[in-house]
Amino acid sequence: MKQPAFVFSLLVACLHAGFLVLEMFLWEATLGLKVFAMTPEQASLTATLAFNQGLYNGFLAAGIVWALLSKRYATLLFFLLCVVVAGVVGALSVKPSIFFVQALPAILAALFLWLAKLNSEPTT
Repeated sequence: MKQPAFVFSLLVACLHAGFLVLEMFLWEATLGLKVFAMTPEQASLTATLAFNQGLYNGFLAAGIVWALLSKRYATLLFFLLCVVVAGVVGALSVKPSIFFVQALPAILAALFLWLAKLNSEPTT
């Protein structure tokens, strides 16, 4: 796999590991309140949902890391596309900036992955 695909995929995995930490462990902390622009009351009411959401982000990060380590192109592409869908839905339903933080890095990783695969295939 070419370096840009690897680097961007690893970036997406790190972002989702960070989302896991924020949503599962720092949701009601000062950092969580600031990042998600919430009051302590809002955070308290949504903490259980955020914990669950963080777990899903952890699964995305783990899947990307597993695909990178095992060099499984199709599996990596699957997880990156899952992140793209989640980012687009988040941008449409929560806040447009989610697209740039979540979906765009995954789109770039998938694009670089596709280009690397395209350039590695033998031509006839």
